Formats: sequence, structure tokens, C-alpha cells
Amino acid sequence: MLMKQLNGTRFAEMVIQGANHLSANAKYVDSLNVFPVPDGDTGTNMNLSMTSGAKEVKANVQEHIGKVGTALSKGLLMGARGNSGVILSQLFRGFAKNIESKPAIGGKEFAAALEAGVETAYKAVMKPVEGTILTVAKDAARKGVQVSKSTDDIIEILEAVVVESKASLKRTPDLLPVLKEVGVVDSGGQGLVFVYEGFLAELKGEQLPDTPEALPSMNDLVSAEHHKSVQSHINTEDIEFGYCTEFMVRFEEEKLARNSFREETFRQDLSQYGDSLLVIADEDVVKVHIHSEQPGTCLSYGQKYGNLINIKIENMRLQHSTIVGETHTPLVAPNPKKDKKEYGIIAVSMGSGIAELFRSIGAHSVIEGGQTMNPSTEDIVNAIEEVNAEKVFILPNNKNIIMAAKQAAEVSGTEAVVIESKTVPQGLSALLAFNPGTGIDANQAAMAEAMNHVKTGQITFAVRDTSIDGLEIEKDDYMGINEGKIIVKSKEKTACARELLAKMLDEDSEILTILLGEDVSEEEAEAISTFVEENFPDVEIEIHNGQQPLYSFIFAIE
Repeated sequence: MLMKQLNGTRFAEMVIQGANHLSANAKYVDSLNVFPVPDGDTGTNMNLSMTSGAKEVKANVQEHIGKVGTALSKGLLMGARGNSGVILSQLFRGFAKNIESKPAIGGKEFAAALEAGVETAYKAVMKPVEGTILTVAKDAARKGVQVSKSTDDIIEILEAVVVESKASLKRTPDLLPVLKEVGVVDSGGQGLVFVYEGFLAELKGEQLPDTPEALPSMNDLVSAEHHKSVQSHINTEDIEFGYCTEFMVRFEEEKLARNSFREETFRQDLSQYGDSLLVIADEDVVKVHIHSEQPGTCLSYGQKYGNLINIKIENMRLQHSTIVGETHTPLVAPNPKKDKKEYGIIAVSMGSGIAELFRSIGAHSVIEGGQTMNPSTEDIVNAIEEVNAEKVFILPNNKNIIMAAKQAAEVSGTEAVVIESKTVPQGLSALLAFNPGTGIDANQAAMAEAMNHVKTGQITFAVRDTSIDGLEIEKDDYMGINEGKIIVKSKEKTACARELLAKMLDEDSEILTILLGEDVSEEEAEAISTFVEENFPDVEIEIHNGQQPLYSFIFAIE
């Protein structure tokens, strides 16, 4: 079977299949994380990013491939999470830019677009590292271009792309020693292979194994355009509950002691605020979906039981009027636009205690996120808009969020600066250095310099057996991380913390700030404090209940 022309409708099918295949294998991609910490989220980030792109494509299905490519690029851009998601978005941003004016493309144009995507992605990364998703994308695109010189059959070219992407993936441990040491291939590269495999399966009419239930077919979606939409049978003003509200509550023992949680009671209490209610709970969290006129009340009720996470509120009246093409007059007049403040500061953090700490020292907005739940570009863009400031500083506080933050700064339309904080201690130190009386350049320099004067230590647990940096680590061992490097391990939490602090504290250390995780007891916190007082009497200790998940202790040493 030959295919010498690819139009938008067929390309949309490829995107959906690629997104499906990646989604089906996201957990496997997560498992390839080099470090055995419980934040191996490359697959999750790529899946959420690609799903966002596929969602935008589904809403813009048409014959013109350039316009479908633009929709994919837009969806990926705004949904990009983590470095892997941002790089994926850049690959298809360059791809889409290359074909944006074309109604259909041939094999040579398809291969050239893949190569253009690689060029865009490499430019987006400050210091490209070989042996990653970038290398896999580059090798695959080059093979595609090479094969396109002898054939214009898109299927034959894409077959070569998939074969080479798999071969390149196998070579990644030869380029990155840490991959070889741990015995894995690059997780981002593996995610890209799954996307390309999905593309090829769609063109060949093959059903991939372990692919989840298919999304609605593009043919169904196209034919639906010729019929009156279901939404057109109701008026926007007839929507009784206008806000689709979704959130999760991570339980806190202290709050549960005051408000005992019963799923049935929780569901019954929320039902008075709207309809389409869905409540799903387990021992750690409760997830809520509700259509309501009082989303704030729903959130406040959920907060009685713990920390709010993964909040999403959508105006269904606005969505409805957009679908049916109405010029909709708001039922309630919007509040007048407030005057912009001169500066706004956005921080990303996990844990209610850490979020409150950032707010207490000057952050105007704190985005819930960090390890395992990187905020998207769109999340950060929304925060930039909400702080309503002439100039905005963004503190990612995680190396895997920096690229999404930079992407948000570029597309926001506001003068925004990313202070490249890779840890919470760095972010706190940078924020303390902020001076509203000086200019944006002076502040950027001062905040960046402040990060150099703080050391970060972390205690977390291993999710699998591994051998790294000379340490033989077993699943569930506690690990002590100094500036991103695992240097100690132990079967016991406080023993690991003591050993890590003994290696990090020295005669130059003056202040130790301890952020307690949600799993730390008062006795454990006291044991660490006593250890420091007895062994490092000149070090001043500050303790805050950070309530962060995954990391029992976060240490900031100045």
C-alpha cells in the first residue's frame, strides 16, 4: 500500500493513535526514570502533553494539514509539562511551522517537517544533552530524510523513522553513562518511539497491542460537522450550574481528626451545591467532579479534610456559547479590571505548609505542583494573568519545570522573568533577595546570586532496587540527596537524615531550615533537631511544617 499524500484528516487520526499508544504505555515510560525516587514522571508528563495536543486536534479536524498541525502545536504548547513535555511540544512546533501553509504533504515534505521539528527542539534547550529524546528525534528524522530521497511513499518513510528511532533509543546508554549504569534507555526517547509507533499503526491500519479503547474516529467527527450540534438545542442561559469544577483533596491527619471523613456524607454534603457530582475516594485522596454555581464553596468544603490539589474550573456557559456560535452576554457583569501592580511573584510548590511559607515572604501566587505533578505551560500562563502585574518573576523550584516556565513567559504577553530555582530552598532564598525598590534586571541578578548561597538536602525513598554512584539501593530504602546526588542510604528515615546532615553541615554552616514532610512525626522532627543541636551547636535551626509529599525532609543550609 502506497501513500504519497497526507492530508489533515488522516494526520489527525495519526495524532490520536500516537496519543493513545503513549497513554497506554505511560507507566512503563515512568519506570525508566534513572533515579529510583518516587517522581519518575516522564511518561506522565509526555502523556498529559500529547493528550492536550490531541484534544486540540480533535476540535480542529479538517482537510488542510497545515491547520491541523497548528492545532497540534497549540495544544502541545499549552499542555506541555516537564522537560520531556516541553521538548515534545517543540518537536511538533517546528514540524507544524514547516507545513503550516500546505493543504497536504508528500513524503519528502513529511521528512523535512520532522527534521525542522528537531532543529526547533534543539534551539529550545539551553544545553542539549545527547542520549536523550533529542538524539532519538534527530536520528529518526535524518533517516526519514535519507529514505525520502529514494521514495515519496510516506508509509515507507515512517517505517524507516520508527525503525531508526528504536535503534537510536537502544544506543542512548552508550551516550549517557548514567543510563548504562542503571540499565535503562532514555525515558523521553522511549515516549517518542511510542508516539511514532502510533502514527505508523494508523497509516497501516494496524491495531497496536495494549492500546486503550479508541477515541472517537476522525470520520465520525468530520461527519458530525454537517449536523446540528446537541448544544444548539439549549440556550446558554438555561444552564443552571455554570462551572465544571474538578479537584482533589489529599487527606491530612490533623484535619481528619477534627472532621471525620465518610465518603457517603462527603458526597451528600456536596450534592447541595450542584449536579453531575462524582466523588471517588481512597485512603489518601478524594477526587471530585461537580457542576456548580459555587465552585469556591465546594473547594472550601473539601479543604476541611486536607490539601487541595489538581484544581480545574471551567465556565460552561462560555464554552457553550462558543460551540453554538452565540454572542453571549454574561449573566453577571464582570468586575472592573484592577490596576496592575508593578511586580508579581509566582512560585511553584508541593505541600500546603511550603505554599504558605512562600506567600508569607512575598509570593503573590503559588501553583500547586512539583515532583510527579509538573504544572503545564497553560497553568503558569494563567497564574501570570491572575497576578495582574507589569513585571512578573517565576520561581519553578524544580529543574523539570524550568522549561515550561520559560515557555509560559514567552507566550504570556507580560514581561516575565524565570529565576531558574531547581529546589524549594533555592526558591525561598531567591524570594528573600527580592527588592521592590530596584529594577527587574537588578532583582534578577540578586535573586540568582542568592541561590548560590544555599545548599539543598532531601530525604526520600527508593521505588525500586538499583545501583548508582557506588550505592546498592533496595526498594523502600531511604535515600539522602545532596544537591541532586544520592550520597547516603538507610533502612530508617531519621538515620538517613542524620547521616546526610553530617555530610552537608560544616564549619561555614550558619542556618539550617528544615521542611517537614507529611509523613514526619513530632518525635522524628525532634530527633533531627536534637542531633543538630548536639553535634553542630553553632548552627541556628528553623523548622517549618512543609506538608510536602514524597520527601520526608527538605534541608536548606546557609
